[in-house]
Amino acid sequence: MWILYAAGSAFFAGITSILAKCGIRKTDSTVATSLRTMVILLFSWLIVWIVGSGSQIAAISGVTLLFLVLSGAATGASWLCYFRALQTGDINKVVPIDKLSTVLTILLALLFLGEGISLRKMVAVFLIAAGIFLMIEKKDVKDQKADGKSGWMLYAAGSAFFASLTAILGKIGISGVESNLGTAIRTAVVLIMAWGMVFITGKEKDIKKIDRKELVFICLSGIATGVSWLCYYRALQEGPASVVAPIDKLSVLVTVVFSYFVFGEKLTGKALAGLLLLTAGTVAMAVVS
Repeated sequence: MWILYAAGSAFFAGITSILAKCGIRKTDSTVATSLRTMVILLFSWLIVWIVGSGSQIAAISGVTLLFLVLSGAATGASWLCYFRALQTGDINKVVPIDKLSTVLTILLALLFLGEGISLRKMVAVFLIAAGIFLMIEKKDVKDQKADGKSGWMLYAAGSAFFASLTAILGKIGISGVESNLGTAIRTAVVLIMAWGMVFITGKEKDIKKIDRKELVFICLSGIATGVSWLCYYRALQEGPASVVAPIDKLSVLVTVVFSYFVFGEKLTGKALAGLLLLTAGTVAMAVVS
């Protein structure tokens, strides 16, 4: 049964971006991120309740709490960048660039934490980097320079950077905290940060203008993320992490397939080869880890 939960985790993680894209065609991405984070926060605390780790809050040290807040801020920046990139860019291009966070995390860990890198991990990193390179077309780079609307590439890269920073901050200072409780606290920080950005930029007035159909998709994207987390946790409970993690990483395939059927986004032969390399490298990374 656990393998079905792992597949469910990958499926719901994969359609999250599709649902979010449907919800930000007219709605501002920052407002949408704030709304969907509210849904995700409910799910994250539901998981805390399921595992019974809520009582550990009082035992969290000041230093650990500080790093939880910092990693939450990095997560928030990553989400804000990611959904801004989705609003203006193709999903099958934004998602692969976001996966660059895996490579950046390894490089930052090597620089700041002194973590070594094995030959297998190097091969996995090379596959991921090569796959991303193949999936980026030359015209995308040219459009990036010529058209302000094509800033999706910079936002996607920002999403990857802040996602990798989240992992490094967690590694440096977060200790003695049950992972689901840590995620719930970080999500609360993301919510505060996202709504702070809404009010700082004066976009709170846009909330009343949200199309009801788009609001449904925004909420569904949050639900999809929450269900993915629940499935992933259940799969880890019953199955081996060395198998669950690689299956979960296949979410990128789900996203690309749905982007084709929902938005008509097609991959060139070169991009398809890049997707295969990216997938192989991502799965290899999970197995190595």
